[in-house]
Amino acid sequence: MRVFDTSLPIDAVLADLTESLRARANAVLVAPPGAGKTTRVPLVLLDEPWVQGKKLILLEPRRLAARAAADRMARTLGEAVGETVGLRVRLGSKISRKTRIEVVTEGVFARMILDDPSLEGVAAVLFDEFHERSLDADLGLALALDAQGGLREDLRLLVMSATLDGARVAKLLGSAPVIESEGRAYPVETRYLGRDPNRRIDEQVADAVIRALRAETGSILVFLPGQGEIRRVETFLRERVTDPTIDIAPLYGALERGEQDLAVSPAKPGRRKVVLATSIAETSLTIEGVRVVIDSGLARVPVFEPNIGLTRLETVRVSRAAADQRRGRAGRTEPGVSYRLWEEAATGALEAFSRPEILSADLAPLLLDCAAWGVTDPANLAFLDPPPKPAVKEARALLQQLLAVDDDGRITETGRRLRNLPLPPRLGRMVLIAGESGQARDAADLAAVLVERGLGGDVVDLSERVERFRRDRSKRAEDMRRMAEGWAKASASSPKGEPHSIGALLTLAYPDRLAKARGKPGEYLMANGRGAVLEAHDRLAKEPYLAVAEISGGAASARILAAVPIAPEEIEAFVGDKIEQREEVTFDRQARALRARGVRRYGALSLNERPLPVPMTEEAARALAAGLMSLGIDALPFSKALAQWRERVMFLRKAEGDEWPDLSDEALVATAEEWLAPHLVGKTSLNEIGADLLSEALRSLLPWNLQRRLDAEAPTHIEVPTGSQIPVDYGAEEGPVLAVRVQELFGLDKHPTIAAGRVPLILHLLSPAQRPIQITRDLPGFWRGSWAAVRADMRGQYPKHPWPEDPLTAPPTRRAKPRGT
Repeated sequence: MRVFDTSLPIDAVLADLTESLRARANAVLVAPPGAGKTTRVPLVLLDEPWVQGKKLILLEPRRLAARAAADRMARTLGEAVGETVGLRVRLGSKISRKTRIEVVTEGVFARMILDDPSLEGVAAVLFDEFHERSLDADLGLALALDAQGGLREDLRLLVMSATLDGARVAKLLGSAPVIESEGRAYPVETRYLGRDPNRRIDEQVADAVIRALRAETGSILVFLPGQGEIRRVETFLRERVTDPTIDIAPLYGALERGEQDLAVSPAKPGRRKVVLATSIAETSLTIEGVRVVIDSGLARVPVFEPNIGLTRLETVRVSRAAADQRRGRAGRTEPGVSYRLWEEAATGALEAFSRPEILSADLAPLLLDCAAWGVTDPANLAFLDPPPKPAVKEARALLQQLLAVDDDGRITETGRRLRNLPLPPRLGRMVLIAGESGQARDAADLAAVLVERGLGGDVVDLSERVERFRRDRSKRAEDMRRMAEGWAKASASSPKGEPHSIGALLTLAYPDRLAKARGKPGEYLMANGRGAVLEAHDRLAKEPYLAVAEISGGAASARILAAVPIAPEEIEAFVGDKIEQREEVTFDRQARALRARGVRRYGALSLNERPLPVPMTEEAARALAAGLMSLGIDALPFSKALAQWRERVMFLRKAEGDEWPDLSDEALVATAEEWLAPHLVGKTSLNEIGADLLSEALRSLLPWNLQRRLDAEAPTHIEVPTGSQIPVDYGAEEGPVLAVRVQELFGLDKHPTIAAGRVPLILHLLSPAQRPIQITRDLPGFWRGSWAAVRADMRGQYPKHPWPEDPLTAPPTRRAKPRGT
């Protein structure tokens, strides 16, 4: 086995690993950050007999990690990158005939294996940091397993990770052995700072950095969700940190290589460094000299919404595994300190592991790659987590719309042309179609600034980004321009029409993200139905129409990150065949009336409209009924008699059961299309609906066989001994009430009832002045009991009215006592 000058924790398990891979085709290696697996394992395996004459491929999740791994292995060998150890990334590959180890990004490997399914000349593929579970890594492993099973039984596959369910991966790899390294880490003290929800996270992170600079020694690594937060924290710190020996270094994927190297390299003697990083620094990079970590607890991830076909960036809480990874960065070389911007109790509520990208990503690129592999259903490949069916369905529909696959999911010639462009299918389609009008290069430049974050800056206006990109003289921009030129040449054809604007080109990729201004400046509605906003001061905020490429945030607060203006005539030209002309009838709540208009609509966008007479149709009647219900039942013109009729029916429903119709507010609103709409044909507003119409509509809900029972069992009035017809109040919460002067009930020895005698009325016994003196459900009991006390009290107040000792034998009366009695 190869001997190294310095020892690393991973050395303790290298013998077990090499022995396993001699005996088996697959293995899983679990080792914590800093153990040395990334740079030592490939060098050790290079000397194995089964590798002789072949290459090893080491997969890294990001270009920065790939460059760092290649540089470190090359230095270990005393060579430059491009000799024994090579690098293959999107911008800046270094490969030679001497190369035995190729460090590649996961996306590049997917293209490599699709172009060469047998991986000719490759002895093993090493999947590093597999716990990050990127879509490209999952696809790469699925394709490699398929190739191993059908073309290359001798191909070795090694999955390496810092935090991973090793047994689950081992099962996917055919019950492969799991080798675990204990690693080496110094103790890290964890301090919880909490989080003030009323302050911006970047302000609180800046406060934590200042606190740590005063209290601790060594360099500081700060984890933030994205580039915007990093730049804001950087601004705060440059204003507040006056010590000239402290360097502030941002670190994210869109930075130039020189800036990334500055962040990753050790601080110079006598200096300290504050590295402001995204999750890029969690595992696959070693930043020398760091002994303090400040963790915002947040990460920014892409989330695909299949129902609207849109990927948005969402800021989420990190998993416990990711938080532990970040914390561990403080204990790589000496005891350290980790500050967390949340309460300690909240740690238990974090998800155990980060959500695999395959469960929340746009699967159109994956499905196109599967089709190119010859697999029409990704379920036929070995994925650790199967792709969700709704996202697969949406992806297949998109690829069929792009003519990239046929109805059976097989790749078409157009699909092969799209695959030849290392771009997402939508952007590939944009470049291909733009080539037909001689604008392949314009479209390729636009695609370049969309796929290579940071090129052209971060302004919202993509036309400005493209111009900046074209003037940019950095090496990254030059490399990307060369790549864009290659895309354009592959797509160029004889011009067939007039050139178009950047907005029109973007519509070729994202026709569903055309957006129309609404309400206040900066508020937009996209064709897919999603609302999104710009800052009111952004210069695009007053544009009537935008073509949108990217948004962030949830449905309630989606923010436009990249867009460009588009003229109405270009919308007509590019999506005219999808524009629908229709007549729409809507309910105007303020006017309480229907309004009709002729509308030209693209998706959720109304491009133009004109008023029309309201049609006298059943559909309009249903719209009026629904609109009236939105105002509430009380808005309808109920007469007193109809209101009582409804209460009577509801009383019997409660007393006797479901044979009586449900006339509650909720039920009437839910069924308005059935009972109210048929009576509204020809009506256009609430003003045209009278009490008679409403009565006819509502009474139609009561079957004829119940109408006679209603009068018998829930009468509107009750006749009392004086012959008076007293109305029954069915709306009282306690039950049907009969309010009657007590003198009119003299001689009545039975309590009044309704519902065929099953329900006693609640008697509100009134004084001669119509004021309640007693409430009872047992009139005979009242006569025998409480009457004496009531009589004694009432005789003095109302001496002109009869208050007999025995009300059962007294004649009922509506009048006072005759004079002189």
